[in-house]
Amino acid sequence: MAIPGVDDYAIKLGTLLFTMVEPERGHEVEYNRWYEHDHFYAGCMIAPWQFAGDRFVATKRMKDLRYPANSDMTMGADNVTGSYLAIYWVLEGHHDDWNDWSVIQVNNLHRDGRMFAHRQHIHTLLYELEWSARSAEVSTTIELALDRNYPGLVVVAGDVKEGHTHAEVEAWMKEQYLPGAFAASWGPDLVSSNLVLPMKEDRPADVVLPDAGPSRFLQLHFLDHDPEEGWAEGYAKIGEAIDASGLATHVWTSPFLNTVFGTDTYTDQLW
Repeated sequence: MAIPGVDDYAIKLGTLLFTMVEPERGHEVEYNRWYEHDHFYAGCMIAPWQFAGDRFVATKRMKDLRYPANSDMTMGADNVTGSYLAIYWVLEGHHDDWNDWSVIQVNNLHRDGRMFAHRQHIHTLLYELEWSARSAEVSTTIELALDRNYPGLVVVAGDVKEGHTHAEVEAWMKEQYLPGAFAASWGPDLVSSNLVLPMKEDRPADVVLPDAGPSRFLQLHFLDHDPEEGWAEGYAKIGEAIDASGLATHVWTSPFLNTVFGTDTYTDQLW
C-alpha cells in the first residue's frame, strides 16, 4: 500500500482567529495564567471544527525589532502594545458553524464572569487562508504548524495597491521573494498568507474591529529559530522589499516567541 502524501488527508485549514492582546501592567502573570488555564480551552479549544491553537509572545526584545513604530495593527499605538498573540485553526468548510458557536460561547463566558478585565484587545480578527508555502517538500504543512511548536514567528502585514491583486502579490512572493528567504539561515520554514473576514455583529463589546479592509494580507512566517537571528539581513528588510515590488504597501512586521505553556516565562520581559 502506498504511503499517502502529506497533502492527501481530509483535515484542511480554512480560516483562522488571530487575536493579539495587551495585559495591563501589574497583571501580566494573572492574565497569563487565566488565559492558559481557562480561556485557551473554554473560549477557544473546545470549539467544534477548531483543530489547533498556539500562543506567542512579543517580549521587549522582540518589540524592539518591530516596524514601523506605529501601525493600525496595534491600533495606531506604539510598539509596546500587543504582547500576547493567540492563533487558532478552523476546519475548511466550517467557518460559519464555528463562528456561530464561538460567539455564543464567549458571550456566555462574559455572562458567567469568566473573562479577564485587565487586558485590551489590540488586533482580534478573522482571516481566511489564501495560500501557504513550505521551504521543502519534507517541511511541515500549515495544518500542523501550531502543533509543531515553532520557536519563532514573524507576522507580516501589507495592503495590495490599487490596480493590483492578491494573486499578483502571491506570485511575487512565491517566485521572487520566498526562494531566497527559504534558502537563507534567517528565513522561514513555512509561510501562510491570509485575507480579512468579517466579524459577527453580536461579538463581545470589548473586541474592537481593527482598521483592515479587503486589500489587507496577513502573513505568518514560522521559524525554527529565534527571530532575532539574522534579523538585520532578513526580516528587517522585508518591508522595503514589499514596497519595492510595486504591488503592495508594507504595513507592519513583528517577531514573536512561542510561549512556554504552564509557566510564567516571559511575563517579566514584556516591557
